[in-house]
Amino acid sequence: MYFCYVSASSDIVIENRKARFEYEIIDTLVAGMVLKGTEIKSIRLGKVNIADSYCAFTSKHLVVRNLHISEYQQASFYHHPPLRERTLLLQRSELDKWRKALQNKGLTIVPLKLFISETGYAKLVIALARGKKQHDKRDSIKKRDTERQIQRKL
Repeated sequence: MYFCYVSASSDIVIENRKARFEYEIIDTLVAGMVLKGTEIKSIRLGKVNIADSYCAFTSKHLVVRNLHISEYQQASFYHHPPLRERTLLLQRSELDKWRKALQNKGLTIVPLKLFISETGYAKLVIALARGKKQHDKRDSIKKRDTERQIQRKL
């Protein structure tokens, strides 16, 4: 499940709503991505799915896996693999801090939002998160329903 909309400045924003329900968000960062030419064109068309994606550390870098960027239809013969690993661009201090947090606690890194910045680069908002228990998910649903009822009455 993903949500794509076009903002007032006609920038593409793809949100991972499922992640906010499944995980308790502890910290967030905005990271750049290393992309190929046809990938950024597909992102600008909104042909991205980040629902099942996650981030993992390789030897030196943080990569995002299972981020599905569809092939660009107007490309003649050069197409990118839709599910390839994409390197995230972060400062070394941030990478070291999050790598240490992942080793000490039962945490994971999930992407929350993909957007095009004002300068034209694709950015990914990632979050350091802890998985919610089943009763926490029920509490979230209950809280959301009560808020809706209050808004309806107002």
